[in-house]
Amino acid sequence: MIGKIKGKLAEIDGNIGLIETGSGVFYQVYLPPRLLKSFALNSSINIYTYLEVKEDALNLYGFSTKEEYQIFKNLLTVSGVGAKTAFSIISFLTIKEIIDAINQNNVEALAIVPRLGKKTAAKIIIELSQKLKKDFNFANLYFSEEDKTVIDTLITLGYKASEAKKIFAKIPKSLSLEQKIKWALKNK
Repeated sequence: MIGKIKGKLAEIDGNIGLIETGSGVFYQVYLPPRLLKSFALNSSINIYTYLEVKEDALNLYGFSTKEEYQIFKNLLTVSGVGAKTAFSIISFLTIKEIIDAINQNNVEALAIVPRLGKKTAAKIIIELSQKLKKDFNFANLYFSEEDKTVIDTLITLGYKASEAKKIFAKIPKSLSLEQKIKWALKNK
């Protein structure tokens, strides 16, 4: 795993930087716009990295701080959020804005990220609020009536609200109401 890279920012193409290490190896790294703006070409750069291993590609994502890197890794733990989505969130919002949105259960603040819908934003808040050990309030989240029915049904069946929200976050959204409840009971 490539955990950190120190070198010279040799080229920039969009949000991809080409970093030359002291040994002459060049790494192609996706870099957030804020990071790219803070470094000039041929300047020395020292970044944390995450290597995404896919069937058809190896993608390297770079972060200026360890906190940014940790938030990125936490976003990856949310079902339905891949590296590209997590990177978009990191690129579009500051770490403080992401943490504030989670702490305040503010779906709208996360949903302003391009191609990030309200349901995925709600899922991020549900799952990461537990990791950040904050109190969670469903009232500020956007749920369809069907989603509310699933959560209420799980609570009625004896699940604690915290258990119901964990289960709900994992339910495939393409299922019917009845299938969602069955799925929740089988896959708790």
